[in-house]
Amino acid sequence: MSIHGILGEQTTDYPTQYSPETLYPIARSIGRDVIGWQQHKLQVGMDWWHAFEMSWLNLQGISQVAMARFSIPATSAYIVESKSLKLYLNSLNFTEFANWQQVQTLLAKDLSACVQAQVSVELIALDDMQSGLLIIEPEGTSIDDALAECADKVALTLHPDASLLKAGSDNSVNKQPPVQHSVSFYSNLLRSNCPVTNQPDWGTLAVTMTSANTVAHADMLRYVLSFRQHNGFHEQCVEQIFADLSQHFQPSELMVRAWYTRRGGIDINPCRVSDLSLLPKPSRLIRQ
Repeated sequence: MSIHGILGEQTTDYPTQYSPETLYPIARSIGRDVIGWQQHKLQVGMDWWHAFEMSWLNLQGISQVAMARFSIPATSAYIVESKSLKLYLNSLNFTEFANWQQVQTLLAKDLSACVQAQVSVELIALDDMQSGLLIIEPEGTSIDDALAECADKVALTLHPDASLLKAGSDNSVNKQPPVQHSVSFYSNLLRSNCPVTNQPDWGTLAVTMTSANTVAHADMLRYVLSFRQHNGFHEQCVEQIFADLSQHFQPSELMVRAWYTRRGGIDINPCRVSDLSLLPKPSRLIRQ
């Protein structure tokens, strides 16, 4: 999957006047059609975006700065291309607002119009220690050393390889009723490429799953590593993983989330769940 045009150009003119037209929507269906799975199951979740270069002017012409969180529901028809969002946010740098609420209201209006869904916007002061932007650690077991004792070299693949996932059942031999197991694991080795600029995107992947099938950490790590040369947006990568785990392990409950590292003052954190009751709170990791 690739996106061409002005967004992929090396030189960019940064607007100095309010320019909502710079926001560039990309249909979620582009990624979901590639996955080729039940698309309605990929619409349960949220994408949390954090912007760390928010600035505008007060009525005295004095620069104001803040952090921002944008919560975009997975039911939205579109995502916003991240470079276009940076251009849009920069276009506010010399625009005057009477108060923070005006800024927040305008951001919510423009982003909601772009993605065609209600986007929640929260502006966060730099000294707000209760903002929810505090750093946490991912839950569960790290799988990053699962191949340390393996003699086989891990091959580079052009596309994610779901065949690397092997689901096993603890109950198949004795023909016992399936027993559900809950597992939580994470990897800091998620890497993919931006379809617009072809730049690498690094992230931490976390999975919480309840299934009668067992998960081999070594196989899971090979699968995560198969994304290394894949061109896909953050949201599409998480949805691909959610779809593959759903099909291979038939979980009764599943949460797949990723914290991607910041680029251009923005980080993106998609999360997909089998039920909205499993949706966690937004958070950040130390690498962000």
